[in-house]
Amino acid sequence: MHDIRPFIASVRAIVSTHRCGAPGAYRRWNWQDARAARDLSLNPYGCADAANTLYTIGEFPREPSERSCWINTLHSLQDAATGMWREATHHEIHTTAHCIAALELLDAGPLRPLTALEPLRDPAAMERFLDRLDWRNDPWSQSHRGAGLYAALVLSRAVDDAWEDRYFSWLWNETDPATGFLRTGCVAPVATGGTHSLFPHLAGTFHYLFCQEYARRPLRHPAAVIDTCLELRRTGAFPLGSAVGFAEVDWVYCLNRASRQSTHRHDECRAALMSFAHDYIGFLAGLDAPTHDGLNDLHMLFGAVCCLAELQAALPGMIRTTRPLKLVLDRRPFI
Repeated sequence: MHDIRPFIASVRAIVSTHRCGAPGAYRRWNWQDARAARDLSLNPYGCADAANTLYTIGEFPREPSERSCWINTLHSLQDAATGMWREATHHEIHTTAHCIAALELLDAGPLRPLTALEPLRDPAAMERFLDRLDWRNDPWSQSHRGAGLYAALVLSRAVDDAWEDRYFSWLWNETDPATGFLRTGCVAPVATGGTHSLFPHLAGTFHYLFCQEYARRPLRHPAAVIDTCLELRRTGAFPLGSAVGFAEVDWVYCLNRASRQSTHRHDECRAALMSFAHDYIGFLAGLDAPTHDGLNDLHMLFGAVCCLAELQAALPGMIRTTRPLKLVLDRRPFI
């Protein structure tokens, strides 16, 4: 049993220090970094990830007036001309999908139509868009666009069932049978973060997997996903469990959700998740919450609590919190 209540209390305290004004107004960071200038003012990821994190730990606003303030703040950050949200660290499709997904938690949607994405409401144009992404060399960050497009248009109710069918048919036809990842013919080791591995393809596939999970669509090769996830953990080809961010939830989610669709290596999947949970919870518990840079980036903090939420669901009785953690991906796609 891992009791993470002290860590969750630290998460709650960190989020509170990022508030900058009315309910729903948050900055992403509290201090500058020597490597790159940071926006310390009201920020789309600050606002969206405060909502996401509070939802995850069971501290989401309940009062209608407070929720209205959150909605108004997120609406105020939407560009009137294009309908997009923008922030310097991510592509605008990622930022837009992320903010719309946060609004969905509040039972709301974008204030204005997504004019910039209007051409991609045509299924053929959407397929061309997916086809032109760099699946071979940059599958991780390019997936922000391919999956973000789905989340933004579906959550804003801008596309119909036929568009969704075409989207998921494209993914189905492009799933690599050897690894279970996207895209066929493009899955080979990629250099990132000082390593050379298949992990960027796992992280890219993760973004499409949560769209498939949201739409209750099956994986084409879940056993292959399991094999590849377990091999990445066995070899340590990519460092996991030693940073605050999203890589950890990418791996946990892919392994856990694939194991829900296949009995393949079931006991090994559970053992790998248990071992990882022990390591990662120990890592997080050893950080100094008020001063750790990763924990005090609300976007990276959100990635860590997502991982804990998925682990708690995957390992019943192993991770104790006062309130059960709720993964936002079980409510809507996109993180």
